[in-house]
Amino acid sequence: MNSTIRKLSRIAYNPAVLKAVIFLLFIVAAVILINFTPAQEYFSDEALERLMKRAGIWAPIVYVAVYIIGVCLFVPATLLTVVGAAIFGAYWGFLYAWAGALLGGVASFLIGRTLGRQFAQSLIGNRLKKYDDAIERNGFATVLYLRLIYLHFTVMNMGIGLTKIKFWDYFFGTALGIVLGTFIFTYFVGLLREAWITGNWEILISVKMFFSICLVIFLLFVPKIAKKIKGESE
Repeated sequence: MNSTIRKLSRIAYNPAVLKAVIFLLFIVAAVILINFTPAQEYFSDEALERLMKRAGIWAPIVYVAVYIIGVCLFVPATLLTVVGAAIFGAYWGFLYAWAGALLGGVASFLIGRTLGRQFAQSLIGNRLKKYDDAIERNGFATVLYLRLIYLHFTVMNMGIGLTKIKFWDYFFGTALGIVLGTFIFTYFVGLLREAWITGNWEILISVKMFFSICLVIFLLFVPKIAKKIKGESE
């Protein structure tokens, strides 16, 4: 009985276990906060638009900060990107959404790396270590591939943080990997915004709109293309 208590005590005071418990509690709290409490209303398009208007010239900085917080709390990155395009337009919306997604990705990656990596490493063992090492060697390519197949943004960020992938491989793989999807979403929504604000509905049947629709359709096939290229390279 005493030996069992001592073992449980060692586990309870193990830094890796404590961090993992905090990590798990953070995830559970974030999901509950955004999905089952009034806090979710602060990330609605109407609420964010009101916030940006009150922020004035600081709106871009506020938007990026909200994007970072939203990503860490499991708010869908696509929603935040679309809201950015609707508020700032196609081109500035793209720049701010890209910056917010990148910095939000970095923040959630660091949460996973700081709180979960040590515990994950203790579970890997010798049999899985070679896969972890292989992921580290091909870190940039791995991150870029994962970005192109559109897994849940925050889950992917934190999951990558549990691996041996180097920070800069993650950073540059994410910076490049999110460009395409972010641009296509913001460009399409930005054109809709322009038509709504100016009242020039001819934009909806313009060459630019046709081009943007083609890009959206292309975006749907990017995961299949990425998987096919990866399969052929193996």
